[in-house]
Amino acid sequence: MKPDVLLERFPRPPTAELFSQRVLDFDKAKGSIRLSFMATDAFLNPTGAVQGGILVAMLDDTMGPALWVMNGEETYSVTIDLSVSFLAAAKPGLLYGEGRVVQRGKTIAFLEAQLSDPDGRVVARSTASARVVKA
Repeated sequence: MKPDVLLERFPRPPTAELFSQRVLDFDKAKGSIRLSFMATDAFLNPTGAVQGGILVAMLDDTMGPALWVMNGEETYSVTIDLSVSFLAAAKPGLLYGEGRVVQRGKTIAFLEAQLSDPDGRVVARSTASARVVKA
């Protein structure tokens, strides 16, 4: 499913602007979403790679929207815990986030996401538990 009127109501946090976050695609039934982010030179560590905390924020900003898309405007997520594996150095430029709901309960959801560069190389992946909160 391509972005539609649902996403016109998507709550955009300030980080969405900071990271130039764009929704590319989503599947409401599966609870999955694909986003793009722009990693600028302002996000680099001394080695020239995107600082890990920035990547974590992008991953978190990928998992939450996956749950929001699945639930529509009924709920949002509050991250309880988050685990990240850094697999490769991320360079400045375009990054793609893919998030999905692994399992959704009444009050807790299990989520996962990954960030890839334009060549399809996965640079980081994450899992999280989130509290499902009524909007």
